[in-house]
Amino acid sequence: MKVILVNGGPHEKGCTYMALNEVAKSLQAQGVETEFFWAGAPGALQGSCRGCGFCRAQGRCVLEDGVNRFAALAEKADGFVFGSPVHFAAPCGDLLAFMGRLFYSAGRKLAGKPAASVVSCRRGGATAALDAINKFYPIMGMPMVPSQYWNMVHGIAPQDVLKDEEGLQIMRNLGVKMAWMLRSIQAGRQAGVPAPVLEEPPLRTNFIR
Repeated sequence: MKVILVNGGPHEKGCTYMALNEVAKSLQAQGVETEFFWAGAPGALQGSCRGCGFCRAQGRCVLEDGVNRFAALAEKADGFVFGSPVHFAAPCGDLLAFMGRLFYSAGRKLAGKPAASVVSCRRGGATAALDAINKFYPIMGMPMVPSQYWNMVHGIAPQDVLKDEEGLQIMRNLGVKMAWMLRSIQAGRQAGVPAPVLEEPPLRTNFIR
């Protein structure tokens, strides 16, 4: 079993990384393999979705950057944790652009797999940022993994996060819950429990006549 942890922040080893790393250590202690992906790295993202429709025909985004690289990794992953710093009570723009293009062009590679969100903030706006990230998962039928509280840490510098004892415990318990859900899904498959079969085709109703 493998979980990919996505750091959407502009700092590779910043506050968001410290939170994700605590989740990763907990997952590893549960026997789950982890991999980090820095979506906020310089040059990793060329921009937001252009609405060009290229991905519908080609199965990948027209912009060859971190989105397509991540999509290739996601296909073999079992779960995901997306992390972001809080900017103006919202996730950072790079992560939103990354996830928007990823879920539109390659959502089928994430569909049905457990996911969780993590945010880091100086003081406020964390729950609003979490809510924005969490909106992506239901569209792809991805179970959302909880912890014991909202998945947030506080601090303006990485060393501050290490002082947030409650926040770090939340991250560790998130790792425990993610590992439990992955094992539960695996046990269900081994026991012959079929995946849910949804109505087809999906209905789309426009409210402008």
